[in-house]
Amino acid sequence: MKVQVEELSPIEKKLSIEVDNARVAEELNRAYAALSGQVKLPGFRQGKVPRRILEQRYREQVEDDVIQRVVQKAYLEAVREHKVEAVASPQVTNSGIKPNAPFNFEARVEVKPRVEAKDFEGVSLTKIDASISDEAVNEQIERMRQNVGRVEPITDRDVAASGDQVTIDFEAKVGGNPFPGSKADGIGVRVQAGELIEGNIPQLEGVKVGESKDVEYTFGQDYQVEDIRGKTATFHITVKELKKSVVPELDDAFAKESGVAQTMDELRAKIRSDLEKGKKNQAQVDERDALIKALLEKNPFEVPRAMVERAIDSMMEGAFRQMQRQGIDPRQLNLDFNRLREEMREKAVLEVKGTLLFEAIAQQQNIQASDEDVKKRIEDLAIEANQPVAQVEKYFKGPDERLGLSLRLREEKTIEFLKGRAKYS
Repeated sequence: MKVQVEELSPIEKKLSIEVDNARVAEELNRAYAALSGQVKLPGFRQGKVPRRILEQRYREQVEDDVIQRVVQKAYLEAVREHKVEAVASPQVTNSGIKPNAPFNFEARVEVKPRVEAKDFEGVSLTKIDASISDEAVNEQIERMRQNVGRVEPITDRDVAASGDQVTIDFEAKVGGNPFPGSKADGIGVRVQAGELIEGNIPQLEGVKVGESKDVEYTFGQDYQVEDIRGKTATFHITVKELKKSVVPELDDAFAKESGVAQTMDELRAKIRSDLEKGKKNQAQVDERDALIKALLEKNPFEVPRAMVERAIDSMMEGAFRQMQRQGIDPRQLNLDFNRLREEMREKAVLEVKGTLLFEAIAQQQNIQASDEDVKKRIEDLAIEANQPVAQVEKYFKGPDERLGLSLRLREEKTIEFLKGRAKYS
């Protein structure tokens, strides 16, 4: 077999492959022998149909199957022999099988780019503040308090006030014409600042039960109903009922009811700890993205489309898993998956480039994750998940899972190496 490898670009190669005629002939003989044992033709015993008869009837089908097998085997051999780091299935062209002649085909394939990072020490980064204010803790406690509150009708007045929950009927028009979803009865809204389409209508303050008020609202350019994007609608709103939220006192009884603490002091400490953890995790994500962007300014390169598509696949799967954990069925949301993929593309490109950059720097700096590092991370994961170490160890027993964890740890160590040499402002 003869192989010629041509670099079409840093992310694409062309393999021109010539397969010996003897190898093709052997595959053809094997294919016709198998076919002879399967077909039944009048005048011939099964397994005794002459080759020339089979060729007359099944030549195109047999040669297509043989070409597929020959291409697959020869391509894989060529990729291994010439160390072509293919990241997608190849696009193959051939001129067919010719009698007593070698079989030739070309395979164009996307490849992993060679990245040699430079000027990666001393990049400029902005320090991200991950501290949590008392106000943030109080806001979270108030959200918890509101979530466990109950709604009761207001009986001592009939005029809407700020903070009320109001039941309304409405009818809306744009330019005097109705539009999809422009009329509804018995809808619950809040008399508070915010977007009307999110159920917040501060203009209802002072409106009496049974009375109506016209409220104008301009829809955003990204509103889901295309016909009214960017247009202003007039909502004719009738107040039907006033309600109020009755919430518990912020005391130790409330803390116990939350199920995570026994006293308010403990609850505040737990909430602060959780918020700090979340903010630190987000800060790590933001710092990682900022680091990648800073490195790419000095190390621009292309990435194969196939790697980006796989990154988008992973991001979509992660988003769907998160929805399912929250009890949401993505199939019921009528999502535009093509639009979602395009919205994720920029982030996916950044992710792929970052992974390749960190991998290159790790190799250049000989940064590795040791067996001890892997063991320590498994122990940390067990503590975090409140699971026995042996149980978590089972998950990472397979070579692929173990390698994946090791690569993540190597990237983390590489990022710490870079952050330790960065210039912060």
